[in-house]
Amino acid sequence: MDGSDHSVADDGEPFGRPLFRDASARALSRVGVVDVGSNSVRLVVFDGAARSPAYFYNEKIMCALGAGFAETGRLNPEGRARALAALARFQLLAEGMGATPLTVVATAAVRDAADGAEFRAEVEGETGLKLWVIDGREEARLSAQGVLLGWPGSYGLVCDIGGSSMELAEIFEGRVGRRVSSQLGPLRLRDMPGGKKARTAHIAEVMEQLAAEMGPQHNRLFLVGGSWRAIARIDMERRGYPLHVLHEYRMTAKAVSQTVKFIEKADLEALRTACNISSSRMSLVPYAAEVLGRLVRRFQPKDIALSSYGIREGLLYEQMPQRLRDRDPLIESCLFSEAKDARLPGFGRKLHEFIRPLFRNAPEAKKRLVQAACLLHDVSWRAHPDYRAEICFDNATRANLGGLKHSERVFLGLALMHRYRNKREGTRFDRLYDLLDEPERNEAEVLGKAMRFGAMLWMSNEEQPGELRWFPKKRILQLHLSADAAPLYGEVAEARFQSLGAALGAEISVNIGRR
Repeated sequence: MDGSDHSVADDGEPFGRPLFRDASARALSRVGVVDVGSNSVRLVVFDGAARSPAYFYNEKIMCALGAGFAETGRLNPEGRARALAALARFQLLAEGMGATPLTVVATAAVRDAADGAEFRAEVEGETGLKLWVIDGREEARLSAQGVLLGWPGSYGLVCDIGGSSMELAEIFEGRVGRRVSSQLGPLRLRDMPGGKKARTAHIAEVMEQLAAEMGPQHNRLFLVGGSWRAIARIDMERRGYPLHVLHEYRMTAKAVSQTVKFIEKADLEALRTACNISSSRMSLVPYAAEVLGRLVRRFQPKDIALSSYGIREGLLYEQMPQRLRDRDPLIESCLFSEAKDARLPGFGRKLHEFIRPLFRNAPEAKKRLVQAACLLHDVSWRAHPDYRAEICFDNATRANLGGLKHSERVFLGLALMHRYRNKREGTRFDRLYDLLDEPERNEAEVLGKAMRFGAMLWMSNEEQPGELRWFPKKRILQLHLSADAAPLYGEVAEARFQSLGAALGAEISVNIGRR
């Protein structure tokens, strides 16, 4: 990045002041939320960098509160007992973790059931928890806010499917626009009389009503909810996709159509086992697949992305001040990791300043990854040296980092691997490299080797021992070192500088004491 780029923040530093240190963000540590849905009851306790929170605790219990609702209009008695037991457990756990008071929201099953108010009173009487029953439009808004937690400033249509309902919400410029709720949840569809023919006609009719209310929505479609995640796992299995991370997984309309047909013809038990999907979830997948196929055909989005963030993350987002919402979740998370785990917190900024001439002409999206890599370059130093490179790759590709496409995860992981290892061949990650083209793999190698060399010139956070000058047209790379830093340029540092030059295809030179 050059000195005038967009990442300059309110304190004038290139990375901005990490807001996780502020009282407004620290108040969001150990935030506990519970989502009482039609199919499951889940507790999530957030911690860490508030803008890209870590999941300190995450537990789901499949209760099927909405099962049988079409016939009875009441909560499933067995599910009700299971949900009450789950909430009692979650309350005790939250007290032990310092995550009280819990925010507990209930959605379609409780709001529509004749005995919903009775269940609320029972929960409060036995556990002390206040159950907030939200309507469909509010559910849609919170789910959309969860998506904005991971994709700030995104445009598109958020579709959240639960057991008994499906919500749509439009997002643009960091805001939630039109939103609507429907009864297209797979639990309801499973209990619907008339078989597949009646179900297909009903889904088509409701989808037309939703389209009329939402208007044209041809940007990205964000999918939120357990049934969508299960379908994405099946799509990965069908494609032989190498990175089993659901958040930010992308599908095309054609892929959705192929996967819906694949599910129709599959042995569901064998597919369930292959994709590690629970029996209760798998029983709903065929109905959800019918909805997804119609949804994609009707709205025709330009692309489709899975979001692991939804209503629970939306509740956290609700509590954030706007200046925290505006921060890049990736950079804020990396700042937090560096402060917590690096040997010299703050050195990532100096390293970034040193190597950024190599990426001055890179697009902004790539500069952001360079910035993130520099912050993470030393957070795995405690790992055994023989495994450090692989642990770096694993952390980048599988960690809870918001705002990263899968290809960007692999780029970041590959760069951090090259921070500790010259060659990338011969690891268990070879298949993942295919998510990048050859120029991107080479660029990740340059970034990793630049960090590997720059880390050799470690003096302190206050001193800059030298600078790199890169002339890409002439393929000349110059290192200018201060006289004080000259002893740092020993045999190992020299070998690493030569390796960087080779990765760039550059002629290298070293000037000491002259700028």
